[in-house]
Amino acid sequence: MLQTSSRLLRLLSLLQSRHEWSGAALAERLAITPRTVRRDVDRLRSLGYPVASSGGVSGGYRLAAGSNLPPLLLDDDEALAVSLGLRLATAGTVTGMEDSALRALAKLEQVMPLRLRKRVRNLHAAVELLDFGGPRIAHELLAALAGACRAFHCVQLRYVDKQGNATAREVEPHALVSAGSRWYLLAWDRMREEWRTFRVDRIDAMQETGTRFLPRKVPGGNAAAHVARALSIEPHVLKARIVLHAPLARMREKIPPSVGELQRIDATRCLLEVGAARPDAIAYHLALLGVDFEVREPPELAEEVGKLGKRLLAASHARKGAVDGQRRGRKARQL
Repeated sequence: MLQTSSRLLRLLSLLQSRHEWSGAALAERLAITPRTVRRDVDRLRSLGYPVASSGGVSGGYRLAAGSNLPPLLLDDDEALAVSLGLRLATAGTVTGMEDSALRALAKLEQVMPLRLRKRVRNLHAAVELLDFGGPRIAHELLAALAGACRAFHCVQLRYVDKQGNATAREVEPHALVSAGSRWYLLAWDRMREEWRTFRVDRIDAMQETGTRFLPRKVPGGNAAAHVARALSIEPHVLKARIVLHAPLARMREKIPPSVGELQRIDATRCLLEVGAARPDAIAYHLALLGVDFEVREPPELAEEVGKLGKRLLAASHARKGAVDGQRRGRKARQL
């Protein structure tokens, strides 16, 4: 009996690890016959686990969605990852999930083996969460938007812009993108007939229309990259292209996608595309990067960089003159 129970748990674990298994593959992994696999699947079904099966050459078994969530069988690394994710969820930007995350974390730690429990507690003790005071989002709204994206359901939004003006939008939601402390919805605006990026914390109300849509190809093929460009470049009047004399990997550590778009030129250079309201804002940030660079466009940015360089050089000369004067004064006193 114990052997059968252990085998059922192992079978359940295998079904959770892959979308679908053939009967022969399960029999090989469990070292049993295909007939025993069928009997064990029937036992799992009698215990309430919704194991679906399909016939034919490409048929097999898969764990389907049921009315209740079956117990998850996690290895050590998976349990550690889930534990850390729950810990972060207790102080994240999505509200309404804090208590649920804490309850789930307590349940998970209760059944952990001692060796893993020590690793988790050491990890949690070392992690300190800094609250940047960013906008908070109700988890019900985030879940509803995610469901609409997955099911290709059109939705109506009541969207409030940064001036506080509310407008009604009918959109085809395609993807949710997390950027630091903010969440964005990438959607096709059916009234304006163009791609738009909406800050989720500014969505005041949402309702599905009951209409389905055919998914469109996101420009560039990557939703996160499109949202990053929409945030860092497109809204600004001034758009700049700068060659940075540093490897792409090094610059990605200093320039996040929400600030500018980076492209590799060669092993030692990369191209930065960025936008701003004024050229001096870009010039100051370029000076802080600590690498050599060339401004390709626009001309007004190159001019602003020249002005900044002259001011910095003048300040350096003034400082050098003051230091030299102090040294001459000390020598005169010594004489």
